[in-house]
Amino acid sequence: AGSGHPHRFALQSQGEGFAIDLEVESRKPPVVHGVGGVSKKGEPDRETSHYYSLTRLSTTGTVQVEDVWLPVEGESWMDHEFGSADLAENLVGWDWFSIQLANGREIMAYWLREADGTFAPASSGTIVNPDGSSHSLTRGDMEVAVEQFWTSSRSGARYPNQWQFAIPSRQITLRLVPRMADQELVTERSTGVTYWEGAVDVTGTWQGRDIEGRGYVELTGYAEPYRPGS
Repeated sequence: AGSGHPHRFALQSQGEGFAIDLEVESRKPPVVHGVGGVSKKGEPDRETSHYYSLTRLSTTGTVQVEDVWLPVEGESWMDHEFGSADLAENLVGWDWFSIQLANGREIMAYWLREADGTFAPASSGTIVNPDGSSHSLTRGDMEVAVEQFWTSSRSGARYPNQWQFAIPSRQITLRLVPRMADQELVTERSTGVTYWEGAVDVTGTWQGRDIEGRGYVELTGYAEPYRPGS
């Protein structure tokens, strides 16, 4: 629910043995991804979305686990994406990175994955500067290499589980390492999709200087091709 400020929110949720009560406030204006406000998800014009993020949210509040309330503080990231169609037929899923770096910058990278494991030309990204201005990235601007994999004992899916990510033209090289290997979600009682989504630690270099940060990765289409509602 809103709390009188356009980019300040009160978030509450609870379930069996778990609850959150958080206040979040954006340090930067919304970032609109894509070119001209359009984020492509395929080659035809109909395979597009509108996609914006609040990439640096100051966050405080409490998390309840069973009978224990834990005070928490940190930084969050909010995404909102809505589109005109599902993924292109040749795509089976995506690998999505959100990265908050200690130099006040953020990176979003959206890798659209084809059946043979390669990434489609429509894959894209965004760099967000400390002042909130941003720069769009194309598939050709970005490089990614998987350094380790993890196989789920529940679904049998084999997920990438450590990455080397680079933007050569900007002299950025980063390593993303999950905080724990098993962050798979099996959502039989909601969306029915099995995917990997979780926290990563980030280290590397930015224009020759050491950098660190944190991030979040979402991997879909590894247990089965991503087809919502199927």
